[in-house]
Amino acid sequence: MSNRRLLEVLALAVLAVGLASTAAAQAKTTITFWTAYSSDGPEVKQLDSVIIPAFEKAHPGITVKDVTIPYNDLHQKLITAVAGAQLPDLVRSDIIWVPELANLGVLAPLDTTMSDFKSLSDSVFPGPLATNYWKGHYYGLPLDTNTRIWVYDPATLTKLGMGGPPTTFAELKSMAAAAKQKGVYLYAEGGTGGWNILPWIWSGGGSLTNDTYTKASGYLDGPKSVAAVQMLVDLYKAGELPNIIVNPNGGLGTYDGIFQGKYASTLDGPWMFAIFASSHPDTKLAGSMVPAGPGGSVSVVGGEDIVLTQQSKHKEAAQEFLRFMLSPFAQRQMAEAGQMPVLKSADGWLPAIHGYYDTFLKQIATAKPRTPTPKWPQIDQVMTTEIAKAFQGTETVQQALTNAAHQIDALLQ
Repeated sequence: MSNRRLLEVLALAVLAVGLASTAAAQAKTTITFWTAYSSDGPEVKQLDSVIIPAFEKAHPGITVKDVTIPYNDLHQKLITAVAGAQLPDLVRSDIIWVPELANLGVLAPLDTTMSDFKSLSDSVFPGPLATNYWKGHYYGLPLDTNTRIWVYDPATLTKLGMGGPPTTFAELKSMAAAAKQKGVYLYAEGGTGGWNILPWIWSGGGSLTNDTYTKASGYLDGPKSVAAVQMLVDLYKAGELPNIIVNPNGGLGTYDGIFQGKYASTLDGPWMFAIFASSHPDTKLAGSMVPAGPGGSVSVVGGEDIVLTQQSKHKEAAQEFLRFMLSPFAQRQMAEAGQMPVLKSADGWLPAIHGYYDTFLKQIATAKPRTPTPKWPQIDQVMTTEIAKAFQGTETVQQALTNAAHQIDALLQ
């Protein structure tokens, strides 16, 4: 073969390889995932350097583009993107946004879109799963979760002569009175919204609405709900709850109060332990279940869900990544970064990462979601305003909850 002919053959071979590479590149699917993971913490690094590379290695035909957006901007960006048809394939959505986005027709119903939805939904905690329900369908799956537990400083309880935290409503009342005699608030709470008050209503056997989230009257103002809120109001009027429950400037914040030994306990999430470990390492916090009432020990669900948009042109590829984010591997990797997993199976390994997670796992098993509705922000404001009146004494607890229930009924229609 002449040199010229050899060069022609080599050129054709190089061209063929190049065309094959181009075709392979063109065959790759790119999916976009919007999140509000904190860029200041380890979450984004864990996602970008560990989880996504592992997924792409297992799925060589799919590339994941992670777009991190500050939490305070993400909701507005989503709403703006709806109007401009510029939504991503997947979103890590705050649980309180899912009903709103579903109601706008933005999200794909996963219970009819994913053939394995039943097995995936069975693998996660029921409370976080319930945050994805809207008008008969599930529009997402839980991605990470949290709840509030009784967080306390054992050293302060020891100074009060108390061997441990309260485990029942009755113990809470007696211990709060005893702590007051020594100039300490046993419990401090920072508001009267759903996040603050619902654990007490639910633990008292009451509820905010009926099971279908269509009516508050007869539920929020029912006898068990009233009794639970009355217990807190009685503590406040006896000087056994600090004023910050109705006035954020009415005293020390919960963290400062616990650090200074003025408050013994509060209800809070797993982040409180990380914050104290960093800013107040000498204060060794402990956690226990919300004190139980007639309804047991029930707290409130927080966290984020992962949702698939209707606009996605790559739904199959996006579903593969969604499944991967719910795998034990991905859930454990994000737990290392401080995100509480949603898998029921996590109770076998999560406490080994952070011991305090053990109580959160027990609490999340019975925790309930705030009412899944596009009107939740307005409902929460109604609760905040009306329940504060009961603490301030301008309305009885029954009047305040009845007024709130009537307003919430209108919002639920």
